[in-house]
Amino acid sequence: MKTLDTYIIKKFLGTFFFSMALIIMIVVVFDISEKIEDFIQKEAPLRAIVVDFYFNFIPYFVNLFSPLFTFIAVILFTSKMASRTEIVAILSSGVSYRRLLFPYMLSATVIALLSLYLNNFVIPHATKKRIAFEDKYIKSEFYNRDRNIHIQLSPGTYIYLERYSTEENTGYKFSIEKFKSGQLYYKLIAESIKWDSIKNDWKINNYYIRNINGMKESIRKGAKIDTVLAFTPEEFGRKDNTVETMDYNQLNLYIDSERLKGSNNIELYEIEKYRRIAFPFATFILTLIGVSIASRKVRGGIGMHIGLGILISFTFIMFMQVSTTFAAGGLVSPLVAVWIPNVIFSFLAWFLLKKAQK
Repeated sequence: MKTLDTYIIKKFLGTFFFSMALIIMIVVVFDISEKIEDFIQKEAPLRAIVVDFYFNFIPYFVNLFSPLFTFIAVILFTSKMASRTEIVAILSSGVSYRRLLFPYMLSATVIALLSLYLNNFVIPHATKKRIAFEDKYIKSEFYNRDRNIHIQLSPGTYIYLERYSTEENTGYKFSIEKFKSGQLYYKLIAESIKWDSIKNDWKINNYYIRNINGMKESIRKGAKIDTVLAFTPEEFGRKDNTVETMDYNQLNLYIDSERLKGSNNIELYEIEKYRRIAFPFATFILTLIGVSIASRKVRGGIGMHIGLGILISFTFIMFMQVSTTFAAGGLVSPLVAVWIPNVIFSFLAWFLLKKAQK
């Protein structure tokens, strides 16, 4: 690398990390003021507040807004370079615009790779600790309010519950059906099932069982039976943000498991999976847009660049939210929905690069 590369990389990464640190401090102060009553009321230990909550909250926040702050950092220091006629001097010295972009893209690569790693392997485990703290000291206990629950345990084996109480670890109006070659050969119907945490099995109450063999059928009734079933109470106690606590490998296994069970939330899980890859990639696109806008010296100066940059940033975030909403509703594929903003803004980046001051 040459002196020019080192200069731009230091400016880029220095501005990025400084602006991020500044915003984090402001956010943490406001967050503490908002949650201080909960901390006092629930008697949360200071060490738990600092280590379990905020140390795990900061990586989540940094990664969530890294593309946005990448964009703002590029706008800030590039606008200053342009206002001091440094960009003009660099290009006049024989450095091509494409060569000028090299240190920008190298810095963006560092941020994108860091974001990719944090997204898939670090933040999920940090989020697990943060959510555990919130459940204990901030939020109320989780209650399962689902009704008419259908789950496929394995190919040909299905269970049904009218409802499940997470407070009592009890399911009501339970049934299990087993099919072979499309024909029902076993069915159990029970008034309720209750989890036995000591034996790690289920107690089935007031049941009757049908065994079907062609034209023959036998029925057996009983008041109580203990059995092991291929699901646990955790299946019904999961919150919507559970997938946020899974790393890349765990999330893939969970999606496969939920698809086997016929879950209705597969689109949401796949959105989370693809978002973890698509979001870091946005760093490159927003960097190119930022350079294209800020490298031109204009009368409005830095203020005009910042205003335009913020407008584009929030437009990108809006596109991301709208497209994922369509995917959650099953209107488009989660993979397509997550990448639509990147594709659209890639064309914008290409157009602005064509129009950029050379």
